[in-house]
Amino acid sequence: MSTPTAAPQQPQKRRQQLVQAYKMARQTDRTLGLWIAAAFLVFFALGFLLGNLTGIGPIWLIPVITGLILGILGALLVFGRRAQRAAFGQMEGQRGASVAALSMLRRGWKVNQQPVAFTKQQDMVFRVVGPPGVVLVGEGHGARLRQLLATEKRNTQRVLAETPVHEVILGDGEGEVPLPKLLKHVQKLGRQVKPAEMTDVLNRLKALDAQRGIMPVPKGPMPTSMKGQRGNLRGR
Repeated sequence: MSTPTAAPQQPQKRRQQLVQAYKMARQTDRTLGLWIAAAFLVFFALGFLLGNLTGIGPIWLIPVITGLILGILGALLVFGRRAQRAAFGQMEGQRGASVAALSMLRRGWKVNQQPVAFTKQQDMVFRVVGPPGVVLVGEGHGARLRQLLATEKRNTQRVLAETPVHEVILGDGEGEVPLPKLLKHVQKLGRQVKPAEMTDVLNRLKALDAQRGIMPVPKGPMPTSMKGQRGNLRGR
């Protein structure tokens, strides 16, 4: 049974998350406050005009309420988009940036927070499982990374012969996917694995990881997981 203080804590926690996301985004987007204010005013004006067209209730009350609702929604929408862009800007070029971005995926996805394969030269492969099947995301350069991806794909297909395995290379080169576009790219890979099949897929991958034993994590800092802030950064 929840305690009496549980309900008040939820809005307070939500406010703290919003403030934290705002401070983080403000570090790289100095005009964030102006964009939020402008969005509020534009959507408020739109809501006020729509409210006047209804002709319901007191002549001032409905337009003001409609304007406030649309103004807040518009401000949150712009805040979410620009905060997400700022977050990607902060992660760009950091080791492990792909897994930090993939942590913002919605329910129905399973993201490995640690690389499933890597080299001494800091080439890494991260794994995410979702509706498209298994997606292997590589960070690094040149033939080493492509060979690492190919090897991991073969290992995965050994235990998941009928499950699609996709390869994605993070970067700005030809055939690579830039960090800001990574989420959309992964989500557009299709729906080829049903939710009922996910448990079997994850169990088979767990068995594969167990065969490899404990892999030492490569040295160096990695971006902090943004899982707790993903709701704020999706543009909601």
